[in-house]
Amino acid sequence: MVSHAPAATDTETGYAHPEVLVSTAWVAEHLDDPAVRIVESDEDILLYDIGHIPGAIKLDWHLDLQDQVRREFVDRAGFEALMGRVGIANDSTVVFYGDKNNWYACYTFWLFAYFGHERIKVMDGGRAKWEAEGRPYTREVAAHAPTTYVASDPDPSIRAFRDDVLAQVASGHPALVDVRSPQEFSGEVIHMPGYPQEGAQRGGHVTGAASIPWGQAVAPDGTFKPVEELRSLYGDKGVTPDKDVITYCRIGERSSHSWFVLTYLLGYPNVRNYDGSWTEYGSLVNVPIETGA
Repeated sequence: MVSHAPAATDTETGYAHPEVLVSTAWVAEHLDDPAVRIVESDEDILLYDIGHIPGAIKLDWHLDLQDQVRREFVDRAGFEALMGRVGIANDSTVVFYGDKNNWYACYTFWLFAYFGHERIKVMDGGRAKWEAEGRPYTREVAAHAPTTYVASDPDPSIRAFRDDVLAQVASGHPALVDVRSPQEFSGEVIHMPGYPQEGAQRGGHVTGAASIPWGQAVAPDGTFKPVEELRSLYGDKGVTPDKDVITYCRIGERSSHSWFVLTYLLGYPNVRNYDGSWTEYGSLVNVPIETGA
């Protein structure tokens, strides 16, 4: 299993787990490494088709990672079948990247962690940094030899459900991080244009949640901000490592980015991602909701 305990900090970055980040240069040097599998996961699922890192595998967040009947991820058997089909082995080092500052790359990273894949990393800066540096793309679809993959049972320590959120609210001292935009948090925006799969009946936020938009954790070039800035970003809102933290957004993808920052860059020991998020919570009957900033 991936370890979520705090580790000795790296002297250069100060991140608690610097080993989960790789640079674009590192990826460029490992394009032909048979032990490495590069995975692209984007919000815009057409980006891969118009150009991607040579050898990269496309994982569609909606078609590949989710059950097509229930609102749920693929189960353990489904994950094993997916890994076998795309050529990822249990000992593969998997590097994720994508658009929107690695928004869905972190979502896919989170799911791999959920099923116990140990060697997982994120390419700092994502597609934007790779493109800015003029590095090569290809339209050739990657073809890796199939594998026989054995997943672990899902790790409940990194995933939250609605009852976990309600228990936090009932405690009177919730450590809930709403990573959506201020307009979504306040309730000004209920239905996001262009995102029909992310609708909810009510706007606002979970009572007691702190508003810390996910994008505040990254620099203009898409890389993650320095550790001191990240500590202030969350600590100034009362989200500290001694608490049981739950992150949420609308469907759990943006909040997986914040989960990644809190867990791996800051070393918080107890962070869960609520993937039901606002599309579930905002449609529940008789739950505590607040509006306004």
